[in-house]
Amino acid sequence: MSADDCCPISQIPNALTVDVEDYFHVSAFADRVCRHDWDRYECRVETSTDRLLSLFDAEQVRGTFFVLGWVAERYPALIRRIADAGHEIASHGYWHQLVYDLTPEAFAKDIADSKEAIADACGVVVTAYRAPSFSITEKSLWALDILAEHGFETDSSIFPISGHDRYGMATAQKEIHEIQTEHGPIREFPPSAWSTGRVHVPVGGGYFRLFPLRLTSQAINAVRREGRPAMFYTHPWEIDADQPRIKQINKRSRFRHYVGLKRTENRLRRLCSTHRFGPMAAVIESVTSHEVNRPERPPAAPAPEKPHESIL
Repeated sequence: MSADDCCPISQIPNALTVDVEDYFHVSAFADRVCRHDWDRYECRVETSTDRLLSLFDAEQVRGTFFVLGWVAERYPALIRRIADAGHEIASHGYWHQLVYDLTPEAFAKDIADSKEAIADACGVVVTAYRAPSFSITEKSLWALDILAEHGFETDSSIFPISGHDRYGMATAQKEIHEIQTEHGPIREFPPSAWSTGRVHVPVGGGYFRLFPLRLTSQAINAVRREGRPAMFYTHPWEIDADQPRIKQINKRSRFRHYVGLKRTENRLRRLCSTHRFGPMAAVIESVTSHEVNRPERPPAAPAPEKPHESIL
């Protein structure tokens, strides 16, 4: 879709997404924080998520909340508040495990458990999924078939970038698209990144905390100039500057997790006031509607064949 179509990209909002997890759930701390000990940690996800809900309500924006099943089981009232506020509810798995570290059987159980926990919490049967740490990559594409088998219609796990140690698929499509599986099609809404030269600027997460706000805005605008809506992602713990510190983690993980926490909430408020956002499902519906209504164009004339250059 390009700006000169009858329904330009300017009419389509960007997707606002939140991965509902706490500070001790993150993949970078998995070697220091045992999942069986999660209940021993001070849980702050309820307070932080409520702060996000208040911020989004004040800015009159709605988004998609990818809920961890572990959180839904322990804080069902929080999940109901998210749904009652008009946000889309989706799954982030149950145990925040990297998909490529799981067997297909373990992955199937994880997403089934997450669906059950979320449905029990708020009555919503989720059909959209995001893998923890965007961990559907070349070595775990098998997960898409299992998602389709379990009734998921949309995925947002395949990050079309390279160079990250935990996620990314450089050859993946950047546009919203369908992927065929043995159990039917699944729609992929990739997270967004602006590539300028050899530098990738993902739209959200630690990059939002690290880079100047104007760079994230430039990235969103650049993605839209390419003819597609951008997707922004964040987490409740990213606005929680007072969260307990996890000890004995490596320098890279410490920097990635703690950089810029004190300024995130204010930056997010400013971002919501300067860009138009909506839930992922609404963005997909808008894109699909505009594509259906777009007038057909006559096929382009074939380009003349270029003469072969002489090697002499």
